[in-house]
Amino acid sequence: MDFETLARSLTHETYENLKRAVELGKWPNGERLSDEQRALCLEAIITWSERNLPPEQRIGFIDRTKPDGTQHGSDPLEKLGQPDPNLIIKH
Repeated sequence: MDFETLARSLTHETYENLKRAVELGKWPNGERLSDEQRALCLEAIITWSERNLPPEQRIGFIDRTKPDGTQHGSDPLEKLGQPDPNLIIKH
């Protein structure tokens, strides 16, 4: 089983437990997470949440909605992969 398949097969309870471990930096028994464990847990909860949670409940969600329903600014990921015309690269 590959990592993505494993992460997507987590239960909601396991997701919450991993999320809590990342937040606190330790397992329920008090043992500290290593940097590698923390990174893997974070990757697993992001992968699971992308498939199982609505966007507004996902890690990193930024609500850009104003009270009148319009949006503040734009989504910086919307242009992902498109070159930035303001970026000048000198060789």
